[in-house]
Amino acid sequence: MPLFPTERSVRTTSEGLLWEPGERWVRGRKGDVTVVDSRHPLLVWEPEVPVPCYAFPREEVRTDLLRPARNPPTGSHTGSQVFYDLEAGGELVENAAWTFPAADLAGHIAFEWFLHWGSGLDHWYEEEEEIFVHPRDPHKRVDALPSSRHVQVEVAGTTVADTHRPVLLFETGLPTRYYIPREDVRLDLFEPTDHSTGCPYKGTARYWTWRGEGDVPRNIVWSYAEPLPAVGAVKGLLAFYNEAVALTVDGERLERPVTPFTASLRA
Repeated sequence: MPLFPTERSVRTTSEGLLWEPGERWVRGRKGDVTVVDSRHPLLVWEPEVPVPCYAFPREEVRTDLLRPARNPPTGSHTGSQVFYDLEAGGELVENAAWTFPAADLAGHIAFEWFLHWGSGLDHWYEEEEEIFVHPRDPHKRVDALPSSRHVQVEVAGTTVADTHRPVLLFETGLPTRYYIPREDVRLDLFEPTDHSTGCPYKGTARYWTWRGEGDVPRNIVWSYAEPLPAVGAVKGLLAFYNEAVALTVDGERLERPVTPFTASLRA
């Protein structure tokens, strides 16, 4: 019997929020205290925010640990008016949770994850896997494919990488990233930094910065020493921000894209 795709279940509220029912078992902890234990989460996308958050039924939240916020950021989170401080494990976390001003989401409480450090819970899990930074978007794909394309990278006029064995990482909404074996990168032209970032799709990355002259942003090279299994092909390889370097692929110079990372690279 042929299988046909079902109609997307994303719905829109009058406030401009998008939401859909989630099917994953989601838990959130503060220290050793489980604050959220939900099998009926909602995924919610706020206007102008590229990643989703979760909202949970009140009965699946330890509401006894929530207090009316002392200093609520009224109007944030799409005009929300009700915020909560969280008191758990002897620690008070201000504005850890809120309710959206939308009838569709009545009876649900949303929590900060890691986009605002120090304002959310310590650990989040989808099923038995710990998730970092923000919930995964079910409408987003990340694929890492070995390739034989010829990829060259220049920084400030200097060729710093040249390979015929890259791994191309395709991620919805972002330009293709070219991961290059270390043997094909002039890593001696860069120095490691203490900068790191986390991604719920790829893992934790460490960075290098350009040693030479020129108007080059810091931390333009990164690598995943222990990537998540879905993108295991990029393990130990090096990638450059397309937004900050000159990339030539199969003899074609690529235009530098404008992405959410462009502004932070200029900072």
